[in-house]
Amino acid sequence: MIEHYAARTHEKMREVLMAPDAPGPNIHYYMIRGGSEQKNVTVWEPGTVGGEYIKTYGHYHIGQLDETYWVLLGEGVILQQKLVDETDPARIELFRAIVVKPGDSVYMPPGHGHLAVNIGKTYFVTADDSPVNFDEKNPIAMPGHADYTMVQKMRGFAYYVVERDGSPALLKNPLYTEVQKTDFGGLPVVTS
Repeated sequence: MIEHYAARTHEKMREVLMAPDAPGPNIHYYMIRGGSEQKNVTVWEPGTVGGEYIKTYGHYHIGQLDETYWVLLGEGVILQQKLVDETDPARIELFRAIVVKPGDSVYMPPGHGHLAVNIGKTYFVTADDSPVNFDEKNPIAMPGHADYTMVQKMRGFAYYVVERDGSPALLKNPLYTEVQKTDFGGLPVVTS
């Protein structure tokens, strides 16, 4: 029987959090994988961990895979970034933040890393068309078409989405040495 459900625990998310020692919910988000026959659905808990909004782990696609997210419920921010050089996770050619609401869709181009953040007071729910090969060793939690290691090495993306005075803002991740081009999607950038 194919298992479709997986959850991303706080313990696993510590690898990519701005404040890895901050307390957080037991589960940050839930995934239901449909494979090529159905869409995948992801549900994020609301809230923050050490001032950072709850997010997905983040990954880069392997090969020329693209993907589309459809927002079903809640408010979020989709982060996308493209590496200057695939061997150097600290240098970013393009970083983009896209604020989304129900009814929006976001295209993830090949070669762009992406993650999603819940900035609302309710669950944030998306559907996506990323393929899942159920014959892989761990297809639900860590599918083979995604590279998580570059994000893990940098403890997240080039900017964290943080709560400031009740609203989302971006805070630069100091591990990144270069971000050539940015599109902050109207979000303010804070320094601390």
